[in-house]
Amino acid sequence: MSNIRDLILSEGVISIRDDCKGCDDCVKVCPNNAITVNGLGTKHVIDPAKCLSCGQCLITCPFGRIEDKSMVQEVKEALAGNKVVVVQEAPAVRAGLGEAFGLETGTDVEGRMIAALQQLGFDHVYDTVFGADMTIMEEGHELIGRLMRDMGVPGYETVEGKIPQFTSCCPGWVRYAELNYPDMLEHLSTAKSPMMMQAAVTKTYGAQQLGVDPADMFSVAVMPCTSKKYEASRPEFISSGYRDIDAVITTRELAQMIEEAGIDFDSLTPDEPESLLGMGSGAGVIFGNTGGVMEAALRTAYAALSGEELETFEITAVRGDDAVRSATVTIPLSDEWKAVAGVERLDLNVAIVSGSQNVTSVMEEVAAGTSPYHFIEVMNCPGGCVNGGGQPINHEIL
Repeated sequence: MSNIRDLILSEGVISIRDDCKGCDDCVKVCPNNAITVNGLGTKHVIDPAKCLSCGQCLITCPFGRIEDKSMVQEVKEALAGNKVVVVQEAPAVRAGLGEAFGLETGTDVEGRMIAALQQLGFDHVYDTVFGADMTIMEEGHELIGRLMRDMGVPGYETVEGKIPQFTSCCPGWVRYAELNYPDMLEHLSTAKSPMMMQAAVTKTYGAQQLGVDPADMFSVAVMPCTSKKYEASRPEFISSGYRDIDAVITTRELAQMIEEAGIDFDSLTPDEPESLLGMGSGAGVIFGNTGGVMEAALRTAYAALSGEELETFEITAVRGDDAVRSATVTIPLSDEWKAVAGVERLDLNVAIVSGSQNVTSVMEEVAAGTSPYHFIEVMNCPGGCVNGGGQPINHEIL
């Protein structure tokens, strides 16, 4: 298993096959100019030092000549072995997996997906919305701390990080920031992504609750994103003393595993994720769409600062399809927070960026100290995780 991770860290997740036709479609969609053209009609080359492993080139290639490194074999070996194999599945997967079985795009197949994972032999199936809720709780309260410090509120002097605060749950965007804006990383939230939040808790608290030694647990994540393979391979994620995530498979790869196992997906009886590390709010479900992380985090901040219980609360101002959009969200403060902050309300200016290549103007404002924003969401893939590099694609050439 270490070999595939070493290869991912040194070579990246994505590679172009030798039979590349040199059509340039991949070059047009690469958010970080990582693809080199050696001449008209010749094989293109990906520079791993620039590649975000996002897979946008892979899903765009009309000839199917771009591939992502696979961890499927490691997963199969774990399922056939003696370890306790746990799996988490991201919200965007349930909306994309059905397409691989002829269902309409966007059909929610979570119940059947869970049943399929159980038939494949996974011992425990969890929903990543649990990790998503932890991420937004952390990001929301981290934002509050940074705002209070910048307002000069006593007791917040030692809070770290800068305003505006950027989301940190998209590994493609995090790598883009590391490569292009290394001196601005203090603006990123310190919160792990939902996958890594879930993974860390799974091999610590989860292992304890299950009575399993973390050394005997194999943790798998089903993700819509090829960059998640890179994120899981990063050496810092060892909360239990062992790898938080042992393997990541994409929506496409899960579909292939289901087909290879001879499972009739359409006839499966829907099941539910386990309650331990599997339950979550509706806020985590919307993470897969552009603006979803922003809306979920703002709900957290709104509830904490206003003291109101938010049973049905939506922030539609942050939704939309534009590559860069902004909004102002007014949060009335509870009496307790009024006394702390010395104001009646907070007017939060937020921005949402869909596609890392569209973040330049926003970052220039931040660097110049002229940014009007307090909180900024960036998703590397246009439209969000639902359009991630690991989702089902059709390479048929008509």
